Amino acid sequence: MAKVHPNASDPAPTEPEPPPSSSSSSPAPATEELLSLTVWRKSLLFNCDGFTVFDAKGNLAFRVDCYGASGRRRAEVVLMDVAGKPLLTLRRKKLSLADHWVIYDGDAAAEPSKARPLLSVRRHVSLRASSKTVAHVTPHHASASAAEYVVEGSYGRRACAVRDARGDAVVAEVRRKESVGDDVFRLVVADPRRLGAPLAMGLVIALDEMFAAGRRGSSSARSLLRRTWSV
Repeated sequence: MAKVHPNASDPAPTEPEPPPSSSSSSPAPATEELLSLTVWRKSLLFNCDGFTVFDAKGNLAFRVDCYGASGRRRAEVVLMDVAGKPLLTLRRKKLSLADHWVIYDGDAAAEPSKARPLLSVRRHVSLRASSKTVAHVTPHHASASAAEYVVEGSYGRRACAVRDARGDAVVAEVRRKESVGDDVFRLVVADPRRLGAPLAMGLVIALDEMFAAGRRGSSSARSLLRRTWSV
């Protein structure tokens, strides 16, 4: 069993967390301190699928607990805090050619009529094999200053970045964590003021639903056209 983090309350094996990497093409200002999270692609609850997320100090930060078979195609996923309070609700958008998820604030199932959408995450569809873009992120609220983001790289390889579509600024990154396999990785929030940790984790959940091989019926061996028309 791979070791994950030092201060988790679960009896899972642990190891000291290496300090977050501070290397980047340009250092972030002091007011935009990098936020590094460790993401474990596993629920702490028995017979549940999901995620367990630790902060840089090794404390539990977020959790996702999905009951039922791990291989099925989900329609809804809820991101919770440590106490189990819903922070975000992700819902798969029906009747869409490409995988399309909407991220809502809080518990969207509690009061569906008052559910407030925050972000739309759509899988990128292209016949160009050289395209680095894997998903598009669009805000739902109407604002002249609202940013649109693109996700580039490879989620399957745990090496992708969320960039401002109007420039090259990276607001969040998924990075491989050394020597622990694909189920434990880093989520680095480069600019928490623009994209906070809960929303960044919401994007990770959407990407996992879209691209995780061997789960929910997805397969890395499918062709692009087959993926597009089978959604």
